[in-house]
Amino acid sequence: MIQEQQVLDVLRSVYDPEIPIDVVDLGLIYKVDATAEGDVSIRMTMTAPQCPMSGYLVQQVEESVRTIAGVKSVHVDLVFEPPWDPSMIKQDGLKNLGLGAAAAPDAAEGECPPE
Repeated sequence: MIQEQQVLDVLRSVYDPEIPIDVVDLGLIYKVDATAEGDVSIRMTMTAPQCPMSGYLVQQVEESVRTIAGVKSVHVDLVFEPPWDPSMIKQDGLKNLGLGAAAAPDAAEGECPPE
């Protein structure tokens, strides 16, 4: 069965084109579900509802997850609740921005933020 961590690991190769942070460390991935049959559902957001790159990012997420062995289908649900805010950036993302341990505490590394 496909594990959440496998999906998060592959999504670390998908970068927001406007911010040099991957979609996981940026906090855009809210939830990952996978069935034993290989169906993967991802609940994600954008940094802003009017993000001009939303279609591109959703496509990149889908294509990346399809590379995982055993994945039969990928569904991405783009949501805006809860709204994204900079406190959702994980520590690795902050380091990539040169901000070190600044900002609010974040979710445990590798986990999706609570809903």
